[in-house]
Amino acid sequence: MRVLGVDPGTRATGYGFVEGRRPGGPAHRLIECGVVRPRGESLPDRLVDIHQAALELIDRLEPTCVAVESTFHGRNARTALVLGHARGVLVLAAALRGLPVHEYAPREVKKRVVGTGAASKEQVGFMVKHHLRLGEPPRPADAADGCAVALCHLLGGAIR
Repeated sequence: MRVLGVDPGTRATGYGFVEGRRPGGPAHRLIECGVVRPRGESLPDRLVDIHQAALELIDRLEPTCVAVESTFHGRNARTALVLGHARGVLVLAAALRGLPVHEYAPREVKKRVVGTGAASKEQVGFMVKHHLRLGEPPRPADAADGCAVALCHLLGGAIR
């Protein structure tokens, strides 16, 4: 399984493309990670940039599915709404390419990858490094978060 994990954002969208290990095989393998930084000034322009970047990543990397971190329901409703727009264009890109989309809450991702839903960004980066057998955590933190979303799916998905 080849998973494109995505941590949506309108200023920085982190992604990690991870190949799952086969039974009895070596560890999960990081193929690529990075951050999409939309250049548009307005929200609609940034959403177009995110959508186009997602289509390009999907076409180039050929994942078997996409795992997306769900919108965080914090105190600021406007922020949650704007992040929902970014998530929406990412889901649309996957749907246009016929890929299944799996959605995970931020606490689920942390619980699956780190062992606690209250993990810090540093702990997430450290455990991504551990799971993928990397020398250093992926940088910037948004890229590590994208990798964590992919790992969450590969490590068994949602925890109820």
